[in-house]
Amino acid sequence: MEIYTIRAFFMWCTIMNGGLLLLSGIICAFAGDWVYRVQSRWVPVTRDTFNVVIYSFIGLFKMLFLMFNLVPYIALVILG
Repeated sequence: MEIYTIRAFFMWCTIMNGGLLLLSGIICAFAGDWVYRVQSRWVPVTRDTFNVVIYSFIGLFKMLFLMFNLVPYIALVILG
């Protein structure tokens, strides 16, 4: 496999996962009450617990995004 193919793969992974991260952050910021209502129908949880869980999930997703998508893409861009 050529480095250009791998770089293109990581570029598209970074774009798609970055968009998903951005979308999930926007949804939680502007429609957090709606997300809580929908999820609390399936899993009975308090609002404080829900906030901790959702923000922990977004934080973990952000770290995994940086570590497995963005950093390898930047390294491949630097390599040429």
